[in-house]
Amino acid sequence: MGNRIVDQHGAPPQLRGISFSWSIWGGKKYYNSEVVDWLVDDFNVSLIRLSMAIEPDGGYLQQPDEQAALVRQLTARAIKRGIYVIIDWHDHNADKNLAQAKDFFAHMARLYAGTPNVIYEIWNEPEQQSWPIIKAYSLAVIEEIRKYDTENLIVVGSPHWCQDVDLTANDPITDYDNIAYSFHFYASDPHHQENLRKKAETALKNGLPLFVTEWGVGESNGDGVFDTEKTAAWMTWMEERKLSWANWNITDKKETTAILKPGAPDTGNWRQDQLTPAGKYIRHQLRKLNTPPK
Repeated sequence: MGNRIVDQHGAPPQLRGISFSWSIWGGKKYYNSEVVDWLVDDFNVSLIRLSMAIEPDGGYLQQPDEQAALVRQLTARAIKRGIYVIIDWHDHNADKNLAQAKDFFAHMARLYAGTPNVIYEIWNEPEQQSWPIIKAYSLAVIEEIRKYDTENLIVVGSPHWCQDVDLTANDPITDYDNIAYSFHFYASDPHHQENLRKKAETALKNGLPLFVTEWGVGESNGDGVFDTEKTAAWMTWMEERKLSWANWNITDKKETTAILKPGAPDTGNWRQDQLTPAGKYIRHQLRKLNTPPK
């Protein structure tokens, strides 16, 4: 539908939610059904994103069974709770891991074909790879998914950490339907301001459907300042364009984009004093924006 993502009724939904952190390190302890329940019941999310680590120690390349099981567990809970879930191949070098990506997404597509709440994000953030390399990888993975799941939304990455969507819009994937493109930004980063919004505007004007599968209130390293004015400008921009988004991230690491303070419980039920400024802000936005008008 042009540059719009639509649901099964042809209406453009705007999904809003939170991205889990890497499925290893300090964020792994929050990968459980109780946290999904708390995000639905208290944060009012309509979307979660599962950031399955690939290359680092403990990630999918080393522990494929364990990592896939984590994804299946949380995906099942999201489906049960009636929200959308992004299964994210959280990799910067996915072109080097094509065989594993094809195997993984074939497995997921066989499981979730016909379940429209499941979204496949097939390459989190390409770093230095050019669009032709990203496109070739994406076509190979999409072909694998579409053998089993002909309809569910697939989200494709773009060059330079999913920022150069204007380049992608010059040569989009036309072989398959129901393809969107991820656009990432960190709202307080001085390099992620008007020029980056212009790239996204160019892509949208050229008909590229965008999905903000990751954005943070801080800077691109996950830390830095939380500039409320810059964040509000980005939030307004997304809302005006009805772009779906997932905020980064569920962890208690001591950094700006973490929604939890160190030591916050592993199973949800977080008190206000256990949320960081980012956590309080995102909770407020989700409870406000995802509440249907009376």
